[in-house]
Amino acid sequence: MECAGPTSVVFDPTLTDYNFGPTHPMSPVRVDLTMRLAEELGVLEGLKLVDAPMATDDQIATVHDRALIDAVTRCGTEPGHESPEHGLGTDDDPVFKDMHVASAHVVGATLEAVRQVWSGESLHSVNIAGGLHHAMPDRASGFCIYNDVAVGIKQLLADGAERVAYVDIDVHHGDGVEAIFWDDPRVLTISLHETGQMLFPGTGFPADTGGPDAEGTAVNVALPPGTSDAGWLRAFHAVVPPLLREFAPDVLVTQHGCDSHMDDPLAHMMLSVDGQRAAYLALHELAHEVAGGRWVVTGGGGYSVIDVVPRAWAHLLAIASGHPVEPATPTPPEWRAYVEEVLGASAPHRMTDGRTPAFRDWSAGYDPDSWLDRAINATRTEVFPLHGLDPLP
Repeated sequence: MECAGPTSVVFDPTLTDYNFGPTHPMSPVRVDLTMRLAEELGVLEGLKLVDAPMATDDQIATVHDRALIDAVTRCGTEPGHESPEHGLGTDDDPVFKDMHVASAHVVGATLEAVRQVWSGESLHSVNIAGGLHHAMPDRASGFCIYNDVAVGIKQLLADGAERVAYVDIDVHHGDGVEAIFWDDPRVLTISLHETGQMLFPGTGFPADTGGPDAEGTAVNVALPPGTSDAGWLRAFHAVVPPLLREFAPDVLVTQHGCDSHMDDPLAHMMLSVDGQRAAYLALHELAHEVAGGRWVVTGGGGYSVIDVVPRAWAHLLAIASGHPVEPATPTPPEWRAYVEEVLGASAPHRMTDGRTPAFRDWSAGYDPDSWLDRAINATRTEVFPLHGLDPLP
C-alpha cells in the first residue's frame, strides 16, 4: 500500500501541554508514548514532520464564540477562575494554566494538517493530538476545549472545498462537529459510536439526519454496548463506503478515537487493536477512492494510555504513511523500557491483540433479532433514501 504523495505528521512535544492534570483520564502521556513508539518502530522515517503552529483567536472564532475564547483565556491566566456556564471548571474540563495557549496549539496543528492537504504539499496529514470533537461553539465539553476538527473543516470550506466528509469512529458520538455543520449541506458527518442510551453525550441517534436544508448530511450509527470487531466492521462497511461514494467529497477528514477498545475504562465496546487497525486501513483506501487521496487525520479519545492508544495510533501513522506495520511486530524493547522507567508499568510486547478481524457483509442478509443489525438498518433506513440509495441489503 503506497501513497501517491507525501504524508506529514504535525507535531511538536509542546502539544502535550494540553493537560487537565495527573488524575484526569485524558493524560497527554498517550501522545508522548505514541510518538515514541512510532519513532522506535521506524514509522516516522516515512513521514514528513511538521511543526504545529498556534491558531489565532480569529481562526478559532470561525467556530467558537468570542465569549468562550475570552473565558478560556481568563481561566488559564487567573488562578482560581472558573466559568461553569462555558463548561470550564467541571470534572470533565477542569481549568489549567495557559489553557488557551495549549488548546489553540491543538487547533493550529489541525489547521496545518488541513493546509498541508489542501495545498497539495501532503496527500495525507495527521494531527494525533487533535480530534476534540465534543466542543460546542459556546462551551467546552467532554475533555474538549476548542473543536479543532470543526475549525479545520471551516478552513477547508473557506479555501474552496465544495464538499467535505467527516467520519468519526470514536466510541462517543461526535456531537460537536455534527452540531456545528447541522445545517450545512457541504459537510457530511458520519459518527459510529456506542449508543447514547448508554454513554456520554447521550446523543447521536439514527433519526438525527441534519437540518431542513441539509437532510441526510448527519449520519449516526448508534451501536450496542459489547460490540466487537466483527459487528463494528459490519456496521462500518454497511454505512460508510456507500455514503462516501455517493457524496464524493473533495477531502476526507477522520477522527480516530480508540476508546472503542475492550480495555478502555470509559466505555463498553469490545474492539481489539486489530479491529481498529482494519478500520484505519479501510478509511485510507476510501480516501484514495472517493477524495483523490486527500485525507486529514486526527486522534481523539482513548484512555487505556499504555496498552491501547500508542499501539493503535502507531498503526494509524504507519497506515497513513503507506507502510503499515504488521500486527505481529514486537514492540521495541527501548519503548517498553521507557514505559517501565517513566510510568512503572509493563507495556505490551506485540502490536496485536491476537485477533484476526473478519465480518459478515451486510449484503449477506439482515437479522431483525440482532440489536446490532437493527441499529444498522435504522441508520440505512433513515439516511440512504435521502442520498438516492437503496436501504435494503
